[in-house]
Amino acid sequence: MDCLHEEEKWTRDEINKAQLVRLQNTVEQALKAPYYAKKLKEAKINASTIKSLDDLKKIPFTTKDDLRAGYPDAFLATPRSEIVRLHASSGTTGTPTVICHTQDDINSWADLMARCMYMVGIRREDSFQNMAGYGLFTGGLGIHYGAERLGCMTIPAGAGNTRRQLKFIQDFKVKAVHILPSYALHIGEKLKEDGFDPRELPAKIALIGAEPHTEEARQRIEHLLGLRAFNSYGLSEMNGPGVAFECIAQNGLHVWEDAYIVEIIDPKTLEPVKDGEIGELVFTTLCRKGMPILRYRTRDLSRFINGSCVCGREHRRIDRILGRSDDMLIIKGCNFYPMQVEQVLLSFPQVGQNYVLELIKEGSIDQLQVKVEINPAFFEEEKKEDMRVLHQLQRNIAERLKDELLFTPKVDLVEANSLPKSEGKAIRVVDKRKD
Repeated sequence: MDCLHEEEKWTRDEINKAQLVRLQNTVEQALKAPYYAKKLKEAKINASTIKSLDDLKKIPFTTKDDLRAGYPDAFLATPRSEIVRLHASSGTTGTPTVICHTQDDINSWADLMARCMYMVGIRREDSFQNMAGYGLFTGGLGIHYGAERLGCMTIPAGAGNTRRQLKFIQDFKVKAVHILPSYALHIGEKLKEDGFDPRELPAKIALIGAEPHTEEARQRIEHLLGLRAFNSYGLSEMNGPGVAFECIAQNGLHVWEDAYIVEIIDPKTLEPVKDGEIGELVFTTLCRKGMPILRYRTRDLSRFINGSCVCGREHRRIDRILGRSDDMLIIKGCNFYPMQVEQVLLSFPQVGQNYVLELIKEGSIDQLQVKVEINPAFFEEEKKEDMRVLHQLQRNIAERLKDELLFTPKVDLVEANSLPKSEGKAIRVVDKRKD
């Protein structure tokens, strides 16, 4: 096992023992925050009542609404004078959810990210380009500090400006990049349109995350750019990137259980699901001083992957994020997640890299309209020869979607680059029912 930190080599017994001690310490630290001082007192919880990891279930859940209600200071467990960094969740409106870090918290986060990067083959002699946005968004600075902690020459390119991104990658022989999956696909297609083989770029490792994506999307990125793409999972409430990461086996993401306790619950009953079943991820921080968080309901859906990993690490693995318990869509009485649609679309080689799901009204009935770009070479060739081929493709996609979703959506095939693109997280769902 090629590791950066000793904690990666811990046995299951060593992980459990460390988690119990750190959970007790975390509860003690959390009691210094006004919110938890009140909440834990009501539940009659303190460090001495946590005698085993099973006692975690006695602690009440924390939600995003709780964090918003506690804005700005109710979750602070240290004086403001000890806080060196503040981040906020992306995509929120109104009162933000903020997370505050002490210097020790930032150092711990950087160590976790360096561990992730080393695990997938990045070394201090490598050049690393961070193509994610900086600022309140945790993905930029979190991975940036991890790369510097590892010792890489780190290029904080940020998002957008594709021409400059490619120039730096080529001129500085960048081996590894951090990039949104949708942006990676966009860059690859753009290079092909310009007559350049994207597989000739020096980058051989991509860290991808921040937006949900399917295994099919990952395989497209790898084939298009000629590299290995490793899935990352994080959320600002738990620091940001570095909570869980794929190893070289690319078979699930290892949760760093020396820093977090992970649970998977049924979002309706709030009871644990059986191993291997899909449920909502719940996390507890174990090493954070500025703003420890207990049993945070992420709304992200995943499952535990059972069995040992070929890399030798015994930190538990979770599957890629399969959706969110709060972004489930219901059309014609059928429940589904946008990720199910992407999985079907990207299984067709004729389909391009961009799509959008529009929720529309047909009279008084809700309907799903799937607009998907077609590979430009295929679209132009077939448009000239026989439109019947495109119509057949349209029918095939609709039938496959019906098999997956249990209803038939409307499918529109559109030309490449005709749908809006974003330099940030891709906007996949547009609700037009109120327009």
